[in-house]
Amino acid sequence: MHVGILGGGESGVGAALLAKKLKHEMFVSDSGKIREDYRSELEKNNVPFEESGHTIERLNQMDLIVKSPGIPDGNPTVGALRQLGIPVISELEYAFGHCSGRILAITGSNGKTTTTTLCHHILKECGVDAALCGNIGRSFARTIS
Repeated sequence: MHVGILGGGESGVGAALLAKKLKHEMFVSDSGKIREDYRSELEKNNVPFEESGHTIERLNQMDLIVKSPGIPDGNPTVGALRQLGIPVISELEYAFGHCSGRILAITGSNGKTTTTTLCHHILKECGVDAALCGNIGRSFARTIS
């Protein structure tokens, strides 16, 4: 499987590491500059990437596009790829599809970080092998990669 990843931040790099673990071919594309630590991690893992723009000709060769959460669904690149018939999913959906563990997901308008941190602490104190991930630090994809 060939996976195109839009965004070279925490979610995108996490998705690239998961794709590598799954032995998927991947390509990371970011419309801006990729932060130095993320760029170094991509290079260390031999993940091909581009910065400062998306090359549609390269992305349209992908079987699947994984989009970082900071990229809106209305983004022109996302729209162009969907018009080409390429499925576009979120980093969370990509990771969820490859996760065999149980998931405790917390959503809402207020108190998510506090509730998540408290639940993680309680689970760890009870001896549960629990991971804290999402918009609270490590991406979900990175956590399971």
